[in-house]
Amino acid sequence: MRARLPGTRPLPSGDVVTDPERSRRRKRPHTPGIREIADALGVSIGTVDRALHDRPGINPATRAKVLSAAKTLGYRPNLAARYLSSRKELRVAVALPREIASFWDLVRDGIEDAARPLERTVVRVFHHPYSRLGEGEREALEECLEEDVHGLVIAPGEPEKLKPLLSRAHDRGIPVVCVNTDAPGTARLTTVSVDPVTSGSLVGELMGRFLRGNGPVVLVTGLLSTIDHAQKLEGFRRTVGELWPDLEIAAVVEAHDDEGEAYHKCRAVLAARPHVAGVYVSTANSLPVLRAIEDEGLADRVTVITTDLFPALSPFIESGRVTATIHQRPWTQGRIAFQVLCGFLIEGLAPPPFVRLSPNIVMKSNLELFLERIRPGWGKDAEAVRTAPEPEGRSRVAGLSDGSRAPQTGSSHPAR
Repeated sequence: MRARLPGTRPLPSGDVVTDPERSRRRKRPHTPGIREIADALGVSIGTVDRALHDRPGINPATRAKVLSAAKTLGYRPNLAARYLSSRKELRVAVALPREIASFWDLVRDGIEDAARPLERTVVRVFHHPYSRLGEGEREALEECLEEDVHGLVIAPGEPEKLKPLLSRAHDRGIPVVCVNTDAPGTARLTTVSVDPVTSGSLVGELMGRFLRGNGPVVLVTGLLSTIDHAQKLEGFRRTVGELWPDLEIAAVVEAHDDEGEAYHKCRAVLAARPHVAGVYVSTANSLPVLRAIEDEGLADRVTVITTDLFPALSPFIESGRVTATIHQRPWTQGRIAFQVLCGFLIEGLAPPPFVRLSPNIVMKSNLELFLERIRPGWGKDAEAVRTAPEPEGRSRVAGLSDGSRAPQTGSSHPAR
């Protein structure tokens, strides 16, 4: 077995690439603290503490000397420790949809796993789940703002309707991090997502190659008022228009992330257009679309590209009924969204306006590697896929769950 260099990591493909983040973690020098400043100046720890925290009992010249040394040495206050010592508690509200569970359960798990190191100490997480994007999200956000919270993580399905509430949060000094989809024109802190235009463009390029640039294609999405869904369509259309002008977009189906609606609308479209050559499902709501394709007798004739990865989709990829799926890394999205918010609240670190992640392409040839990387036991050696209940209650202390919940058949749990 070949040894790996420090700061590298294996990819699902088997390649080894440099991991800059891990390299930085390993090479990061020791951050000087109060003791190091005191030793450098030859003064007491108490003197340094009084200077750094603007306490009385120190003359101005010594205070200036301590502050100058702290800046030179690169001292940064441990605000998390300060929260602990003051017994203050950060309260973070999370308002995310329940459906499609195979995606959003993983986003929640990423948030909880990121919060776990701070359990029973700094952060308390309150969950306000609602039905699906565009359905119940305004009421959930209102509930969040009624509580005494310090930060919010949301997925704005209809951002225009949420603007007044997001303005209220801004006026109250509550930072808002959007995950998976954006709320443009609002004062949100940042948005963490897989780049939607890139995802749509990637599928457009793949679909054109698979179909040799010809044939009608149906695109199934959730809600076009959702920025993520609209921008995937934009990326798909733009790439198809540039690379494959003979590829026709026969229909765009808005299924509102509802299984029944997706099935019936897709059957109607396929019945009316039996010569459809390709179908792109741009959300995790792919299973009812696949059933509709099968029930119309088109499974062997239609090239299907889906979105996300969960156990119930695996047989379709293995059999070739799904040619490829675009993995949106939901666990990573949730983890980063929470870390960015806490970094801002605890350390004052302002994130960039967008934190964009690269989508992953999963096909039959690399499916098993992705499944095992996402969650041990999802691959071929898994004994069973057990059903796990959805987290109960509106309030959960961050990290109290043990992270060992098994994935559901159509609803998956912690992925990386």
